Amino acid sequence: MLVIVATVCCLLWGSSFPAIKIGYALLGITQIDIPSKLIFAGYRFVLAGLLLLILAALSKKPVFDLNRRNGAQLMLLGLTQTAIQYVFFYIGLAYTSGVRGSILNSTTTFFSVLLAHFIYKNDKVSPRKALGCLLGFAGVMVVNFGDGLFEFAFTLLGEGFIVIAAFVLSAASIYGKRISQSMDVMVMTGYQLGFGGAVLLASGYATGGSLHTFTPASMVLLAYLASLSAVAFTLWSLLLKYNQVGRVTVFNFLVPVFGTVLSAICLNENIMELKNLVALVLVCAGIWLVARSAQRGAGYAKADAGLGRGRA
Repeated sequence: MLVIVATVCCLLWGSSFPAIKIGYALLGITQIDIPSKLIFAGYRFVLAGLLLLILAALSKKPVFDLNRRNGAQLMLLGLTQTAIQYVFFYIGLAYTSGVRGSILNSTTTFFSVLLAHFIYKNDKVSPRKALGCLLGFAGVMVVNFGDGLFEFAFTLLGEGFIVIAAFVLSAASIYGKRISQSMDVMVMTGYQLGFGGAVLLASGYATGGSLHTFTPASMVLLAYLASLSAVAFTLWSLLLKYNQVGRVTVFNFLVPVFGTVLSAICLNENIMELKNLVALVLVCAGIWLVARSAQRGAGYAKADAGLGRGRA
């Protein structure tokens, strides 16, 4: 079940890459118009948050059962996981290539695995897990071969901001896992997306952004992006709530693979290339290694617990 749900999440997030590009074209947002991009993203996440909160209310979930403490936690989560992360990512993407951006954004998995190693006693980095992460990262690199990948360049506003965005997302996801232990996941995700989206909207308008060309097509696309965010973030938060961080986040390597394939399909580009197959094999091998490492760790923990009961 973990494999299926995590893959669906990554497929949805991968589909957002061509959807966002099409949305920019429909709304007339230029490449360097970051404020308008923030507004577009803000509408997307506000709608996603509202959708989730409405569904939660209809499902009789405790939507309004908030106190000052968990209200502050939700605001912090929305500010980091949605707003700050997105600002860093899109500023960075404006100053670097899409190839480098997609590769460096995959460092989210490495940050998540490393942070989990120091935070959770049952989620340590093993040689098998480290190898799995390296294979996944290699797959992301392979899928981008032939696009000037090995031309070295690093700037703070470009590649640096992409890496910062990846770290913020990793830390925020782990923080979200902590909050989800005492709060309904759908409610948590709805509030954090809604608040983060509101911050993005305010930031975009405050810095001179605007959207004037809404059409039926762009509205449908925006609704799709909001829906996929609502579904993917909720399912991902559920996975993090009940599974080890490293075992879940390794699936993030599938996002750029799906993004590349779906972008090629939607934008009428060629996808029948050997590198795409090699990349998929590497990513799947990395995921399998990390998942097997987690299963072995769980098995050892159960065995140790059984021995402990026997000695007692």
